[in-house]
Amino acid sequence: MKRVSYSIFIACAVALLSSCVSQQRKLSYLRDVDASSADTINATYQSIKEAHITAGDVLTILVNAMDLEAVQVFNMPIANTHRLTSTSAAGRTSLQGYWVNPQGNINFPVLGELHVAGLTTTELQDTLEVLISQSVKNPIVNVDFQNFYVTVLGQVRNPGRYNVNDQHMTIFDALALAGDMNIYGKRDNVLVSREVDGKMEFARLNLNDHSVFASPYYHIRQNDVIYVESNTAHAAVSQNIPLYLSVLTTLGSMTTVIIAVVKLAK
Repeated sequence: MKRVSYSIFIACAVALLSSCVSQQRKLSYLRDVDASSADTINATYQSIKEAHITAGDVLTILVNAMDLEAVQVFNMPIANTHRLTSTSAAGRTSLQGYWVNPQGNINFPVLGELHVAGLTTTELQDTLEVLISQSVKNPIVNVDFQNFYVTVLGQVRNPGRYNVNDQHMTIFDALALAGDMNIYGKRDNVLVSREVDGKMEFARLNLNDHSVFASPYYHIRQNDVIYVESNTAHAAVSQNIPLYLSVLTTLGSMTTVIIAVVKLAK
């Protein structure tokens, strides 16, 4: 009798622990990735590529050279903003941006209208340096996005719109910005929406599978929207809490019975 009671107790405990381990496994990423899968991943991995400039982007373009006066005409004026408080006046400077119009053009000082859509920031830098070098010796041009945003919604800890400073951001970086998925996030069916040439594109990524590295949506582009759906764990957790409490209550009752039986057997 004593052995049977202990066996039942151990079996119930193992079943409860197995259920918890199974649930925890569902919350992990890239479950099929290990050292042996590296060759397969590298065979299909999409190398990091710079984002291409598109209509609606806002660019920061700075031109420098040894002769600062010579390049001054190629730089937009710096905007000064002032904020008054009850105790002081605070001021800060901000860089004015170049808006890429629907035709993919910007109006650049001296050079006039330039077509920039389809170029990377590096390609635009090189192009401007060639054009400006006709007037200035050894110019150095820096181009960055002012409005490189990613929006992360759904079952993440901190949903919102985030300004991105790195064009090499991945889907995992974006999720990290939003505090990672919560326990209800569906990891095998993350939706990414992207505007390309005035049309919307959609892709669903399985973050449990190494095939995500081969997706062109693995690397985030400006103004991407990431949506994390609720998984069945949301309902499962709600439904299983009473179950777990019931199991614990049952185990407690069984323990009490076992102790009583052992005492009677003595």
